[in-house]
Amino acid sequence: MNFQWKSLDRCSDAGLLIIRGGIGALFMCVHGFPRLMGGPDKWKSTGRALSYLEIDFGHTAWGFAAALVMTAGGALMILGLAHRPVSLALFVTMAVASIWKYYPFAGWDAAAHPAAMTIVCLGLLFTGPGKYSIDAKS
Repeated sequence: MNFQWKSLDRCSDAGLLIIRGGIGALFMCVHGFPRLMGGPDKWKSTGRALSYLEIDFGHTAWGFAAALVMTAGGALMILGLAHRPVSLALFVTMAVASIWKYYPFAGWDAAAHPAAMTIVCLGLLFTGPGKYSIDAKS
C-alpha cells in the first residue's frame, strides 16, 4: 500500500470542522455550561481568577461573562459563526485560566490543559473556520 500523505491536503477544511466541533463541544459542555448553571457562587469563584491579574472587583460579573463566553462561544465555534471574534474571546478567557491554574496550584501540570486550549484558540483565530461553516465565503 502506497499511501500518499499529500492527498490529505485537500481535507484541511474537514480537519478544521473536526477541531471546531470537538473544541466547541468541550467549551460548551465541560467548561461553560456547568459554570453557567452553577449560579452566582460558581461565577464568583471563576471570576476570582482575575485576582492574579490585579483585578479585584466584579468577580461575579467576570465569572458570569467567562461562563457565557465558554458556553455561547462553544456553540458558535461548532457552527463556525462569528468565528474570529469567538476565537479571540475564548483565547483571552483561557489565557486567564492558564495564569490562574499556574500560580496557586501545581505550575505547568495544572495549567497544561487551559494552556493547550489557549494555543488552539489562537491557531483557530489565524486559520479561520474553513469552508464547512456558516461564516464560509461562497
